[in-house]
Amino acid sequence: MAKQIIGVNRLTPDVELENLNLIDLLSERHIATRRITELAWDKESDIQISNSEWLIMAHIYKQQPTIASVTKNLDITRQATHKFIKNLAAKGLVEVQNVENNKKEKCIRLTTLGEECHEEHEVVKKQLENQIAKKIGVDQLKILKDILKGDWEI
Repeated sequence: MAKQIIGVNRLTPDVELENLNLIDLLSERHIATRRITELAWDKESDIQISNSEWLIMAHIYKQQPTIASVTKNLDITRQATHKFIKNLAAKGLVEVQNVENNKKEKCIRLTTLGEECHEEHEVVKKQLENQIAKKIGVDQLKILKDILKGDWEI
């Protein structure tokens, strides 16, 4: 049986959703769902991982991109990327290696522990998605996902 993740409808206190525009509604839901998955992870694991660190881990899962490509593709500053990667390495979640035939570039990959954490985190996110589906309906969730995946030409 899937574990219940608390807080699906809990947004930032004092936020009046009725008066928010699309951009702010997306932002509020994003912040709330990230906070919920972060709290669920923290409750089950001794390894603290920030949202930015999760983003990097998801980007490099089953790959070995260069640090420069991570910076470019995730739109994180070079300094912040290096800081997050250093933190992830200190936690034993990533390894940084030299790129073959290039003394300047470094590539990054998840360790076995990093892959396990990423996969467990995906389960936590899937549990929250299932809770949302129960609340708004499976069909509505599919419509929402299709809309978000669509080409908005922006």
